[in-house]
Amino acid sequence: MKRVISFSLMLMVGLVLSQILPMLMGEAYAELKHMVEVTLGICLAFIMINVGREFEIDKSNIRVYVKDYLVAMLAAALPWIFIALYYIFALMPQEWWGMGETWKETLLLSRFAAPTSAGILFSMLAAMQLQKSWVYQKAQTLAIFDDLDTIILMVPLQVAMIGEMNWQMMAMLITIFAMFFIGWKFMSRFEIPQNWYAVFTYSVLVYGATYFIYTVTKHFFGAQGAIHIEVLLPAFIFGMIIKNRHIGGKGELAFATTISVVFMLLVGMSMPLIDFGDTTPSAGESTSLIATIPMMSGWKIALHVLAVTVLSNLGKLAPMLFYHDRSLTERLALSVGMFARGEVGAGVIFIALGYNIGGPVLLISVLALVLNLILTIGFVYTVKHLALKAEKAK
Repeated sequence: MKRVISFSLMLMVGLVLSQILPMLMGEAYAELKHMVEVTLGICLAFIMINVGREFEIDKSNIRVYVKDYLVAMLAAALPWIFIALYYIFALMPQEWWGMGETWKETLLLSRFAAPTSAGILFSMLAAMQLQKSWVYQKAQTLAIFDDLDTIILMVPLQVAMIGEMNWQMMAMLITIFAMFFIGWKFMSRFEIPQNWYAVFTYSVLVYGATYFIYTVTKHFFGAQGAIHIEVLLPAFIFGMIIKNRHIGGKGELAFATTISVVFMLLVGMSMPLIDFGDTTPSAGESTSLIATIPMMSGWKIALHVLAVTVLSNLGKLAPMLFYHDRSLTERLALSVGMFARGEVGAGVIFIALGYNIGGPVLLISVLALVLNLILTIGFVYTVKHLALKAEKAK
């Protein structure tokens, strides 16, 4: 429970700092912002390496996973689609509805609602002694698969954001497909140290590699011609090829939790300045179209946050439509368990910030993530109640 509370609290603290520090630090804030971005990248790499380590499937019997992957894909797609449509038709001017730029930016940002937080879900269900239940075991599979689906779909979304096809784009696509091939070919192959300081070292190296590629190509070809491969995918693939060894202990858990808490704080600190008194678009200040939407009043923001939270969790009820060999109570428990959101969703918001997406839509997304984190405690208690009820009914 403390972990979930810490995540939501740090995200809010970071959001407050993002509004205060630029005014307090002046020109020195630019250097701090760069340090925040680098630290964020390393933390995200650490989180995604651990997600990749958990991705273990039997390649000799791949058919048994097909249904689970399709269910997970639907459970990730529905919240994403619901939120994207809501953002377009509830928040955008009508004249923007048919514009490709609007759809590209909205589809990228709304992807934050797709992934279930496997780390939060597993730790909280385990704390409630539900490891042996069908709900826990099935949620474990679906949560990893919908994280994977989120990572895969981020590739075409980022390609769409970059736009024109050039040699840099081709190089990036070839690299991405090569990483997927390596991940599948060498999945769970390499036995290397996996304690917290080893994984943190790998995180620095993976992020350093992506940053090096970006810096070198930017030096020779400028910002527009630079090759920028987000750390999300290479970190996941790196974790995927490691032969996972479950290392317990309070120290390991404490460090992983600390990284996630710092990550949430830094995501909040990365938010652009918010002016609730601004009623006119400022297109000249941003390359993003939806960032030019005028800021709304606090109560309108709150209503949109509530609507986004409801829609994103409504989409996560998809597993109820499947697994008919199980009771409705168990299927509902599984679906509610998928409501948990966390680091990967915040990672999507961080990537969206890299494309200068801002304005009230970004603020609504961040606050919806915070609200969902706060509600996660209630979600998990609901899962426990439903799972125990299903056990008694057998």
